[in-house]
Amino acid sequence: MTSGPVTLKLRQSLGQNLLRDENIARKIARVADPKPDDVVLEIGPGGGAITGLLADSGCRLVLVEIDRRMTGSLSERFGPGGAEVIPADILKVSIAGLSARFGRKVRVVGNIPYHLTSPILFKLFGEFTHISDCTLMVQKEVAARVVSGPGVKNYGILSVMTALHGRPKIAFDISPNCFFPKPKVWSSILTIAMRDALPEDLDLPLFRAIVRATFGKRRKTLRNSLRYLQDENNPGKAIPPGCPVSLDLRPEALSVEDFIRLTRHLKDN
Repeated sequence: MTSGPVTLKLRQSLGQNLLRDENIARKIARVADPKPDDVVLEIGPGGGAITGLLADSGCRLVLVEIDRRMTGSLSERFGPGGAEVIPADILKVSIAGLSARFGRKVRVVGNIPYHLTSPILFKLFGEFTHISDCTLMVQKEVAARVVSGPGVKNYGILSVMTALHGRPKIAFDISPNCFFPKPKVWSSILTIAMRDALPEDLDLPLFRAIVRATFGKRRKTLRNSLRYLQDENNPGKAIPPGCPVSLDLRPEALSVEDFIRLTRHLKDN
């Protein structure tokens, strides 16, 4: 998605749709609620409709825009006010570097391309200790998946990994009628308050592997799906005894705390 008064032809390959509802732009800015001392990283500012509202707060703005046709206009409009425009793919930008340069955690705002939602979320999770919170426009169905909990049909890898790194919440939904061209899906504003740290002694690579292995075989019980943890083609040995989570459960029944306990058990054994 993009936003603001753009006269260029929008690129479908970049997931560009023009947010044309000023009331929605103002609602997004109110949810983000930037303060003068904040460092705000906006992903895909496009035409700058939300950017202008963020800039009004007096915050330090860093604008990451992959479409170089738009960066010149962004620099002209917001550069004199102190905004920094980075013509780049957000997946290649070091948020840790920005946080170190400004000496504080970064707040992230963005109308992110829907086909890149998962890669961008995992990018943010990978640098979560340098981010205080996120306010993101995503597809409504994806937002529902992110905030879902155990026992819900769409609960899965994205739900667990989000809950591990932060506290997600849906602020409000947005009709396709608020965009040009009009997309085929509804959107939602998703907020994520990032945690300060992961649980102590958590082996994150092992945690990720367990979550992916179990949801990759979500119709199987943990007893069976975890056999594929090391090698898909050559299922390994049974789980060591004393597991703190019932191995007769399927992954959608486990909370993030259950996955943490399971990870610690496998690591210790």
